[in-house]
Amino acid sequence: MPIKTLADLPANAILEHENIFVMDEQRASHQDIRPIKIGILNLMPLKEDTELQLLRSLSNTPLQVDVTFLMVKSHHSKHTSKSHLNAFYETYEDIKDTNLDGLIITGAPLEFNRYEDVDYWDELCMIMEWSKTHVTSTFHLCWGAQAGLYYHYGIEKQVMDRKVFGIYEHHVRNRKVPLVRGFDDIFLAPHSRHTEIPYEVIDKNKELIILADSDEAGVFLCMSNDGHQIFVMGHPEYDRVTLDREYKRDLDKGLDIQMPVNYYPDNDINKKPLLQWRAHANTLYSNWLNYYVYQQTPYEFIDSNRFIKKK
Repeated sequence: MPIKTLADLPANAILEHENIFVMDEQRASHQDIRPIKIGILNLMPLKEDTELQLLRSLSNTPLQVDVTFLMVKSHHSKHTSKSHLNAFYETYEDIKDTNLDGLIITGAPLEFNRYEDVDYWDELCMIMEWSKTHVTSTFHLCWGAQAGLYYHYGIEKQVMDRKVFGIYEHHVRNRKVPLVRGFDDIFLAPHSRHTEIPYEVIDKNKELIILADSDEAGVFLCMSNDGHQIFVMGHPEYDRVTLDREYKRDLDKGLDIQMPVNYYPDNDINKKPLLQWRAHANTLYSNWLNYYVYQQTPYEFIDSNRFIKKK
């Protein structure tokens, strides 16, 4: 089934070129189906890149997904045009009186900042509190995952001696949990971060369950016992060249950055990176949409009148 977006979203053309079915709001209005409503709170600087990555990740499901992009109004974006934000984004004020089936909170390059020093922290807290009663399940990514664990459980992040940067092996824990259904015992996923939350800190919290971790990169995936809050410490949505762009960007800035591990063939930065994590990333997003959003959405979230009338 298709991803439903606004008609003129620039990512649509790329997705259609990749043979991903994208449906604009006009065509979707003629479909007699109840789509899953997903909000994406996009905190990344390069918002259009993140839009494409997440829409691609959400497309591998038989469910119709209706996406609303959200932004924080208490922060001025320097890397995305105001016209793009005005055309394709909404704010908390626009959606606070509605319900969402699912919400994705992205990462942000704010690892060295105290949460309370982030200019939109109060607004983000308001959204995370709202999500407890208006969203069936919230999917937190990277810094968004660390921020979510801090807000919901008071767990503080820790700065590491060296950046976790590259493609890492992870081990599946608690295989019976539906979120990791279909995963291999060992799978690969990208990371790009300077901070972590240690395994033992999460493990001792009885409200959380660890589902996947890495010997080198630490915890990758954990969730609340009820599945309402899901935390992903890496970037399963990254495309083939995202880490390449980050690495070469930092090299050009003269920063002390190591080559991403397990990424370039023969560690040659001139060779095309191998795409080694897409299948498990697609499975992760599909499992979340199916088991924690679609199958768990309360009946009162659904306008069933249209279906009753068809009987």
